[in-house]
This record gives sequence, structure tokens and C-alpha cells, in this order.
Amino acid sequence: MKKTGLAIMLASMLAIIPAFSTFAQSTTRKEKKDYSLQNENRLLRQQIDSLQKALDEALSNHAAVSARLEASHAEQRPQGGHGAPTFTLGADAKDSISLWEAQELIAKEKQPEFNLDSVRLSSSVSDDIYHERLKAMNNIFTLPYNDIVRNYMVLYSERMKTRMETILGLCSYYYPYFYETFNKYGLPEELVNITIIESALNPMAMSYVGARGMWQFMYATGKEYGLEINSYIDERCDPYKAADAAARLLRNSYKTFGDWALVISAYNCGPGNVDRAIMRAGGKRDYWSIYPYLPTETRGYAPAFVGALYAVTYYKEHGIKPKPAALPEKVDTFQVKKKLHFQQINSLVGVPISELRNLNPQYVHDIIPGGKTYILRIPAQYTESFIEHEDSVYVHMADSLFNPTIVKKIEAAGNGAKGSGGGRVSYKVKSGDTLGKIASKYHVSVDQIKKWNGLKSTNIRVGQTLYIYGSGGSSYSSSSSSSSSKTTSSSSSSSSSGSYTYYTVKSGDTLYSISQKYARVSVADIQKANGIGTNIKPGQKLKIPNK
Repeated sequence: MKKTGLAIMLASMLAIIPAFSTFAQSTTRKEKKDYSLQNENRLLRQQIDSLQKALDEALSNHAAVSARLEASHAEQRPQGGHGAPTFTLGADAKDSISLWEAQELIAKEKQPEFNLDSVRLSSSVSDDIYHERLKAMNNIFTLPYNDIVRNYMVLYSERMKTRMETILGLCSYYYPYFYETFNKYGLPEELVNITIIESALNPMAMSYVGARGMWQFMYATGKEYGLEINSYIDERCDPYKAADAAARLLRNSYKTFGDWALVISAYNCGPGNVDRAIMRAGGKRDYWSIYPYLPTETRGYAPAFVGALYAVTYYKEHGIKPKPAALPEKVDTFQVKKKLHFQQINSLVGVPISELRNLNPQYVHDIIPGGKTYILRIPAQYTESFIEHEDSVYVHMADSLFNPTIVKKIEAAGNGAKGSGGGRVSYKVKSGDTLGKIASKYHVSVDQIKKWNGLKSTNIRVGQTLYIYGSGGSSYSSSSSSSSSKTTSSSSSSSSSGSYTYYTVKSGDTLYSISQKYARVSVADIQKANGIGTNIKPGQKLKIPNK
């Protein structure tokens, strides 16, 4: 038990009592007739007795306070069980923020620019406490407590408090459904925290390589798992349908790897990259053995998952107060089979366009395409009004909203529309190329390239054209980085070509200072585009994604 400063001082004073007593007794024997010394001795003993009593009371109070704090922490921690942590939100409705405001808050909080492999973040929490909490967490895989894991725990719980307050508010809204979906497939509930790392629970998140939605599916993988993606609809942005697809993807990946740390790493970089890391590690299949052989941007993915789970579990201990998003507590769903525009619903039923977009982010142009059954979600308080106007809502304003010019423009965009992630890259095989090398370059799997190009083996020839789908992005998910808008700066050290601007590093540049020169580009975007860590040098040319 640690003593307070007062307790330590008093204890030190008590330590001199025996010496003083011996001195006093000796003096009394030598000068028995000196009553003044005897009086002084008596007074000092009374003072020491008083100090002893004060010390006892201080130590007793300290023990009581410690016991109360420990009991309080025990109440806040999850009490075992299979499920992931739950959240108790005490904020009133007036304290909630819109979904748009939530994403703005997340985007505007600058994430610290650290190489978490090579630094040790300072923290107000001791290593012993972090270690004990890590052991007590209901985690689906065990990572040893080391500086990398600790750094991510500190990052999510201490360095990104504003971000986590907003994220936790979104968790309280979306997680109950995600838990239900993952339970349906027999998956650990903790896996839903992937959405924190991938998108900060932004249903409209998009990475520079074209991964979209809260679960960050690439075009090809989304199609593979049954998500509809066309000029009208992108179900990667539907949090619920994408959650079902993600659950099936994770279940299939676990059948391959049998280890959740490898599964969530594969979710980020694709199973092919994890397979190659296992081969390079001599067949070892534990996370830390393959760690050095994973793509740079994936190495921290499992520790980041642990850091996010730690913040979700122990947010109260760090003084983080969830900030609820102003999303309706009760929602009704309708089956829609005809073409329907959000403006028609807004005009006749009264549902605000912003709420329709928040609840139905998969409809790219505010249009439910019809032709087959689609789901429309609206706040429950508008249910009666929608039923009342259901017969007339489809024809209301239809001539102006669905005029041939608008429809032709939308349908002409097709799957290749900007931001859909559905583009196709043509790659001409060069000398020295292998399918594995090309797959790694575009963050897809060898099997996908074979499937897309009708290849029966891995043999390719120089000059052969291969088609890569999904804007050359990851075969599974590719982490999205939210950043605040920045003003694009024209500089003599940069030149534009295609989807990238090329920047020549100058003396004194850092990745952060460079990212500030370009609109909507983050440090993570630059790292991904160039396959680098945090080290750059003057004269080096960097690719800056055009956004």
C-alpha cells in the first residue's frame, strides 16, 4: 500500500522515537534533579502520541479510499462472459450530435504522428495496471504485453479521447445489431471492433484505393459476398448488410487460418499476404513470428485491435464520456419495389433528407432503384404518415426527379462512377513479373487475378494484359483514414499524373507537413500509396493520392 506524503513524514518522525527515548532516559539518570528536562521529555512524549494517532487515522482513511476506488473500478469492468463489453450512455438527447457532426469531430481530431514500433508513448497509467487490465480483458486472442501493444492501448484511451467519445456513442447505436449478426454465425462479438479501426464507424467512409463503408469492403470482395454495387446502390455502405457479409468473410477466413490474430490481419491485407508471411516465417503461424513479414500497414493491425478493445472496455477509467449520435432509437423498415426518391418521401411524409441518408446510406443518389425488393428505413414516428401516403408517394414529383436526362446521367456512370471503387486496372506483364508480385502490388490475391483473367495456372508471359478489379485495392478491406480538409497547395516540387500527384521531399519535410499541403490527404494515405513507414529523405519522390 502506498502512503501519502503526510503518512511518510509521520512515519519518519516515529522512527526517531527509540533514539530520543534512549537519550532522554540517559539524561534523566545523569541529572535526576533536573526537573526541567523531565518536563520537556513528558511534553515531547505527548506530542509523539498525538502524531501517532494522526498517522493511524491517515493510514486508515487511505485504506478506505483505496477500497472504494477498487470497488468502483470492479463495477465498471465487464464481468466475464462470452460477449464483448456493453456501454451505458448517460447523456440526454439534447447532448447528442448528428451523424454528420460525429464524423466531422472524428475527422478533425488530428491523430498523433508516431511510428508505434519505435517509440514509447508516455502515459498516466502504470505498466502494471495496463498489464493487469490486458490480462483481465475478454479478448479473442492473446498478445503478450510489450511496448507495441501498450502504445496502441495508450493511443486509443489517452491520445484520442475526443475521437473515442464520438466513436463510443456510435458503438452504442450500431453494436447491438452487429452482436446479433455475429452471434448468428457463431463468431466472437469482440470482432465488431474492427469497425473502429477500419472506418471509425462511418458508413460512408472511403479509402483512397476504393474500399467503402463501415466495414471497408473492396468492390470485388463486396460482390463476392453478395453486396449489390451499381450506379444506384452500394451495399458496402449499408452497415447491416455489410456486417452480414463481414461475418461470413471472417468465418471463412477462420476456417483457413484457425487463429483470430491472423484472421483480422488477413481482413486488412488479404489472405494471400498472410500466407506469404507464414511461408517467410518458416511455416510458423503465430502472430509475432509472421509480424516482420506482413505488409507495413498491416503489422500494427492486431495490436490496434487490442488497443481499440481496451478503450471500449476501460473508457470509464480514462474519463472518456461517450457522445451519443442523434440517430432514432426506433426505426421501421418498409419493402420498396418501385423507384422512389428521398425528396418524394420528404415532401409527402415529412422525414428529413438527412435522416433518410443516415438510415439508408447505401442509396448513392438518394434514389431507391426499384425493379426488385429493397429496404427503406425511416424513424418510427413517421410510420403512420408513410403508410397513409404510400399509394401516392411514388408518383409525387416523379416527372421532375426521374426525367430522362437525370436517369441517363446516373446510369451512364455505372460501376465505374467516381468513388464506387468498381474500376478496372489493365496491367501489362513485364520481365521478372510473377502473379504473386503483381498481386502484392495491387493488394489482391493470386486466386483473384486468376479468376478475373480465366487463368488455370500461375504461368504468365511478358506483354500479357491482366485485369485487376476494385481500383487496384485490397482483396479484402483496406483501412480508411479520416482527415480534416486541407487546402491544396501548388508547389514547384510536385507534379500531377493520373490519380497521383508526385511530390519531391525537401529538407525539413515530414509526412505530416507534406500531408497538410494536399486536400483530404492524411499521413496514412501517403504511407499506403508509397509502401513506407515514417522515414523519408530529401530528394525522395512520393506519390500523393488525388482526392
